Amino acid sequence: QVQLVESGGGLVQAGGSLRLSCAASGRTFSRYAMGWFRQAPGKEREFVAAIDRSGGNPSYTDSVKGRFTISRDNAKNTVYLVMNSLKPEDTAVYTCAATGRVLVTASTSREYDYWGQGTQVTVSS
Repeated sequence: QVQLVESGGGLVQAGGSLRLSCAASGRTFSRYAMGWFRQAPGKEREFVAAIDRSGGNPSYTDSVKGRFTISRDNAKNTVYLVMNSLKPEDTAVYTCAATGRVLVTASTSREYDYWGQGTQVTVSS
């Protein structure tokens, strides 16, 4: 089992920045590729970013490329999502997820085994 706890969400004006953190406990963190997903009200959950077990091969959905950066610190059992130039359409609950089933990264929900509770990000116009 892996337990995931997100933090860092909040209310920010358009153009602002936030850094989300996801702290993991339980089994060896470095065995898991990590991802961030988000879900806005009335919409399906969507992939945001992913990173492999060692911190390489970052991948992003097109709408956040150039604005968001995913990283991880295996010594601290934490994955981060730095979000710059935020837009109102980035408003959502952001959730981190872990998977031990993929060799690199994964971009679909069904590939992930463990999920956090989520943190709310609200971007005002």
